[in-house]
Amino acid sequence: METPEQTLRGVLQTIENAAKLAGRPRAVNLLAVSKTRSAGEVRALAAAGQRAFGENYVREGATKAAELADLGLQWHLIGHLQSNKCREAAEVFDWVQSLDRAKLVPALDKARPAGRPPLNILVQVNVDGEASKSGCAPDQVPALADAVAAAPHLRLRGLMAIPAPHPDPARRRDAFGRLRALFVQTAARHPEIDTLSMGMSEDFELAIAEGATLVRIGTALFGPRAVAARD
Repeated sequence: METPEQTLRGVLQTIENAAKLAGRPRAVNLLAVSKTRSAGEVRALAAAGQRAFGENYVREGATKAAELADLGLQWHLIGHLQSNKCREAAEVFDWVQSLDRAKLVPALDKARPAGRPPLNILVQVNVDGEASKSGCAPDQVPALADAVAAAPHLRLRGLMAIPAPHPDPARRRDAFGRLRALFVQTAARHPEIDTLSMGMSEDFELAIAEGATLVRIGTALFGPRAVAARD
């Protein structure tokens, strides 16, 4: 059985190889998806060198962040954000990758604690138009990006998406390509953005080939997923 250090090293090497194959001039960042994982598992991976972790639920993330506060980790919210969780999310997380509607912007901006750096924001896009999935429609991105960029306590960083899990890799790659094109369009209006979050354990190499700058990986790092927690 591999140690956390060996597993992390293997995933990072695969990311590096995919970036080189795609001719990428910059490194691709790794977000370890720690939803449903214990604080002990996170601590072990942090000891191996991983610093950024992603959570689906605000309450679960807040509990882990408090328990692991001594490690100085970076916490990302990657799950759907309910309006009534904005205050806690703004207090706990360093990034919110799942902003998908306008009313969340003033709530997060107002709740970001004084003295903390601006809350990093990614606009989540429902790139395949799935009824069961969160995210704004592609044509809503400009208005949301403008709203985030205008909020003094938020920092617009880019886009995030979870494309439909098509069994055909070509269809997944097409979705990643469409998100990349939308990112380029958004960067023309907001040249400060630098993050395109797409790709998970089963398809992150395809995502990197299409321009991902951050990949969200859970299973390949922690093994099969445990029973999901709830907010």
